Amino acid sequence: MSKTITINNVTRIEGHAKITLHLDDQGMVQDAQFHVTQFRGFEKLCEGRPFYEMPSLMARICGICPVSHLLASAKACDDLMAVAIPKTAIKLRKILNMAQIMQSHALSFFHLSAPDLLLGMDGDPASRNIFGLMKDHAQLVQDGIQLRKIGQEIIALLGGKRIHPSWVVPGGVNKPLSEEHRDQILASLGECRPIIHRTLEIYKSIQANFKEEIQTFANFPSLFLGLVSPGGNLEFYDGNIRVADAARNTIADQIDTLDFNDYLEESVEKFSYLKSPYYKAFGYPDGIYRVGPLARLNIIDRCGTPQADEEWAEFQGLQRGAVLSSFYFHYARLIEVLFCAEMMERLLQSKDILDPHVRAYAKPNSFEGIGVCEAPRGTLMHHYRINKNGKIEWANLVIATGHNNLAMNRGVLQTARHFVKGEKIEEGMLNRVEAVIRAFDPCLSCSTHAVGQMPLNIELLSASGTLLDSVKR
Repeated sequence: MSKTITINNVTRIEGHAKITLHLDDQGMVQDAQFHVTQFRGFEKLCEGRPFYEMPSLMARICGICPVSHLLASAKACDDLMAVAIPKTAIKLRKILNMAQIMQSHALSFFHLSAPDLLLGMDGDPASRNIFGLMKDHAQLVQDGIQLRKIGQEIIALLGGKRIHPSWVVPGGVNKPLSEEHRDQILASLGECRPIIHRTLEIYKSIQANFKEEIQTFANFPSLFLGLVSPGGNLEFYDGNIRVADAARNTIADQIDTLDFNDYLEESVEKFSYLKSPYYKAFGYPDGIYRVGPLARLNIIDRCGTPQADEEWAEFQGLQRGAVLSSFYFHYARLIEVLFCAEMMERLLQSKDILDPHVRAYAKPNSFEGIGVCEAPRGTLMHHYRINKNGKIEWANLVIATGHNNLAMNRGVLQTARHFVKGEKIEEGMLNRVEAVIRAFDPCLSCSTHAVGQMPLNIELLSASGTLLDSVKR
């Protein structure tokens, strides 16, 4: 008889989810589904609110990457007002976003993924965590805490507080950067480089230990999507959309972010509240694509800073064409952290960074606004429509985790088919199925705009639908 395995909960991710594995009569995985069952709410909650409240309101979607929602929302409001915000405000917004990417990537790599990478996928789950790492890898744990602390402190110095800062507003930011805070940030960035380089060397020294995982963790041809600068450099805040294929051929380039709806469509599956976006021209589900650190490094022509460019060149040598294995999300995050440290220093040293003119004022001049930026997990899109009184009538959010939904589902299936055998869930195989999800570092609270909590579990079901085994953590 066929069977189904359910993993409940998926651990060490931001939020809660469930995985169901369907087995055939021989105990082989035939299908797999990644379920997100939380309620979607923020699009409806914001209806009737004044447009200028949106950045602050939308930042509350998430406590890990509130800055991304703050920025995408503010950019949509800039579009509603039809204003060009001051150049210094753009630079300050960019620094804020990169500080958030630094702290979020540090959380993902050091706290959520390093236990698997350094203690082993088959390690004792009781100690396969940040506390277990402290015993034999104390320096790495300290580095992770320090790197995340630096990112959060930069956010606090710019925005007034580490989580949900109200500094970014429609038209720019509400306060210029002081010379004292600039110097404090520059000093803290000087501490980052040794940490990042130590961590890159550790990662590269253990990478060869995970050949099976590299081969099976969502390692398949797909499209890749993200923002690039006009010159094709890595870009988190400005720029336009580029889509590339598995051979790194550019499929579409310099798409105006305001036109993203002409290229992307969203589908909904019955087993999940998480939407499944796809590239329109290729249809559903063939239009599968990935976003985030791996995708960003696959689509660019260069990073644009010296040390990050060196690491990126080495990264590109991992596979012919695009780097397809989602296991390498971990490597890509470290390269992006290095880029953020270099680029923040460059921006902070620009002559106009202390300019007091950091905000443009205007009333709504358009009934529709779109804001797009890169969040730690990938491209984030906010799309609003307002009435003549400036109140929100309709909103749609396309979240990075949603962009990756099709890829995560296919990755779970690929990983489960390789590692899951028989009717009983073994801890090592369970952890690898979870680990492919952790590689994407999904933010389920963001992606479903959740109200409340939903635990993640893994269930194993027979062909007739009988529950054979279940794991909940």
